[in-house]
Amino acid sequence: MDLGISGKRALVCASSKGLGLGCAEALAEAGVNLVMNARGAEALEKAAVDIRARFGVEVVAVAADITTEEGRAKVLDAARGIDILVTNAGGPPPGMWTDWEREDFIKALDANMLAPIALMKALVPGMMEKGWGRVVNITSQSVKAPIAVLGLSNSARAGLTGYVAGTARQVAPHGVTINNMLPGIHATDRAVSLDTGVAQQQGITIDEARAQREATIPARRYGTRAEFGAMCAFLCSQHAGFIVGQNILLDGGAVNATL
Repeated sequence: MDLGISGKRALVCASSKGLGLGCAEALAEAGVNLVMNARGAEALEKAAVDIRARFGVEVVAVAADITTEEGRAKVLDAARGIDILVTNAGGPPPGMWTDWEREDFIKALDANMLAPIALMKALVPGMMEKGWGRVVNITSQSVKAPIAVLGLSNSARAGLTGYVAGTARQVAPHGVTINNMLPGIHATDRAVSLDTGVAQQQGITIDEARAQREATIPARRYGTRAEFGAMCAFLCSQHAGFIVGQNILLDGGAVNATL
């Protein structure tokens, strides 16, 4: 399917690896020129070189911490006039409700709620002026079904979801759509980290920990960054203009819900 976005420009955050990289690759395959951002310069440049070589698109790599004002300013300077925004940031650490203080919540909000909002406020007006734009926020399946040990993430991402619900309806008349992607477990470094923790806690191998987690997923496997990226690219395409303010689960059926 021709997504109809060849020649557009996109900013993809946290795109040196994992789900962000999957989105960058899928957009590049559709002919989209990229501004790629991540904190680690080495991994980011490696990913950028690979995407340029494979897809022949323009790629500007900006190493910066998008959760800080200084980092956002650096990224936004390179992303002026973009057509597509994909926000993404690693989740805060797990813990119990008794572990967290105000400072912990502020840090989580800065990364997973306020940074995406700041990027949208900076870039969506330009999209509205052009009469076309796409925003995709990578959040979490915990928005649909909260995960007890991820209370910081639950709180921040739920706040972002509420913000998008109202904002998406306000900008849609101007040809701009905003939607959220809610990943479950995918075969990324994050999954390796989680499985390693389970393996150490239970005294089993990482493969056994992964098999144990896969058994809880109706699809009986982890997702891949490629299929996640494909959905992102579709939401950014010319064919998705009637999808507004939605929260799309990509979790292999792990969240047991009717709606």
